[in-house]
Amino acid sequence: MSEEKKAPTRPLPRLTELDTAEFWRATKGKEFRYQQCSNCQTIVWHPRAHCTGCVESNLQWQTSAGQGVIYTYSIVRLSYHPFFRGMAPYAVAYVDLDEGPRFLTNVVGVEDPGTEVHIGQRVQLHWEEHEELSIPLVTPV
Repeated sequence: MSEEKKAPTRPLPRLTELDTAEFWRATKGKEFRYQQCSNCQTIVWHPRAHCTGCVESNLQWQTSAGQGVIYTYSIVRLSYHPFFRGMAPYAVAYVDLDEGPRFLTNVVGVEDPGTEVHIGQRVQLHWEEHEELSIPLVTPV
């Protein structure tokens, strides 16, 4: 009797984490939300309870238009995680959104990340949809 193997799945964030829950809930509607301090205007990323500039707790949620540039990246050629193993090689990049937040993500929509991904490259958000949330990835513009 043979058992069918389940396809490996992407590790997903928890929607119960206090500081990031609102961000992840917004991704269901394909919105990338970040915080901005009402006191000093500092852009705050990762979501948290206090401003990283003035330490006040007067943070307001903003929504990114989803455009930015690759700040830096790395090519993953070997992954031991079952979900990512078959994707190698793939690019992991820090992306500076036009509004200011810098976040870590995967670059998708490229055949050869070694030749098609570069620092300063314009990218836009691309959403990987799941039941309760979506994962913000980027693709070259």
